[in-house]
Amino acid sequence: MFFISLYLVAFAQGCHKPCALAFGADQFDATDQNECRAKSSFFNWWYFGMCVGPAVGIFVLSYIQDYISWGLGFGIPCIIMGMALIMFLLGTKTYRFPKKTDDESAFVRIGRVFVEAARNSQTTRSVAYLEEQACETFAHEGSQQFRNSCDVAEAWLFLNKALLSPDSSNESGTICSIDEVEEAKAVLRLIPIWASCLAYSTVLAQTTTLFTKQGSTMDRSIGSAFEIPAATLQSFIGLSIIILIPIYDTILVPLTGHVTKKPFGITMLQRIGTGIFITIALMVVSALVESKRLKTAKEYGLLDDPEATVPIKIWWLLPQYLLAGAADVFTVVGMQEFFYDQVPSELRSIGLAFYFSVSGIGNFLSGFLISIVQKITGRDGEGGWISDNMNRGHIDYFYYLLVGISTVAFLIYVYVAKAYVYNRKRAL
Repeated sequence: MFFISLYLVAFAQGCHKPCALAFGADQFDATDQNECRAKSSFFNWWYFGMCVGPAVGIFVLSYIQDYISWGLGFGIPCIIMGMALIMFLLGTKTYRFPKKTDDESAFVRIGRVFVEAARNSQTTRSVAYLEEQACETFAHEGSQQFRNSCDVAEAWLFLNKALLSPDSSNESGTICSIDEVEEAKAVLRLIPIWASCLAYSTVLAQTTTLFTKQGSTMDRSIGSAFEIPAATLQSFIGLSIIILIPIYDTILVPLTGHVTKKPFGITMLQRIGTGIFITIALMVVSALVESKRLKTAKEYGLLDDPEATVPIKIWWLLPQYLLAGAADVFTVVGMQEFFYDQVPSELRSIGLAFYFSVSGIGNFLSGFLISIVQKITGRDGEGGWISDNMNRGHIDYFYYLLVGISTVAFLIYVYVAKAYVYNRKRAL
């Protein structure tokens, strides 16, 4: 029953999160300049709201679950979700719904491009003709995504083969339109950005796992009689987001806008990259704090006592939680807006699911990396870097490993982001 409930939560999140965010953004008119600017702000305030709940919930519910009742700890969110559903349904008459068209599904159009390109993979058409088709695609009116790209036409020859009709007796026959091929390429170009963000989510996975494990060994007392749960510090991620998002939206955007001459301050990809860079600093700080915790445990002779409380305050972990929140303000909100904005309008919920998959796969990669590190470092019969006895382990070494991974990922991201050309003028 416990695992069924966990999978129900995962299923519900997968259905709710990408669709709700896309639906909310669709309430803004993309043809209205003021509403378009408001939509960019909407992503900030959406995430602000998504962080207020967890921040309050972790503060209150972690205490209720640890010291009163797990049943009550789960029951309160159940009641709140019921109230949220009622509120959502009450607003039904006020929502904007885009007009349905008779156009083919974007899934069908994009799928057909790949299918036809595969069918024509052995075509005898000359390379010169395919290059000509590629350049025509790049030069096509409205093809901002691939402007000045004729020099790299060969990289796209495979998809350009979808333009050819294998049954045609002349070289002008086509099976897919240029617009359909452009659309498929635009979606394909998101994959390098998506892949280069995985290291970010792998790092952020530590905030709910190893960070909490660190905190459980430290002095968590407030006063003489109260001890906070180690997981409570996770609420400071949300708290820093709650503080920083209004600052970003009302102060940083206008300031950077004066410099960049853009109404949105910095571009979406610049915003994502800033957050990825912050995670490098986050891991450096985390490693230094863990080194200090281990040094304190050694000084007090606690290395072989995994149940002992190391006499170092849990507040030493606070900077790394605050940095995690700052990284989220830039990267998470930036990814939400980017994957919403850069896919065909019919695939916006899928684009946001693309963003959410970064977090999901990052958590799997974190678990996989921890398993590999534990297997390699624990070969000599010792506990390894990530040991049940935290005082004999070396999580600081693991954090430095993540520093290296994050740095490499950041450099890759800068390379692919620099080469990326936005689909819509709004993003520029």
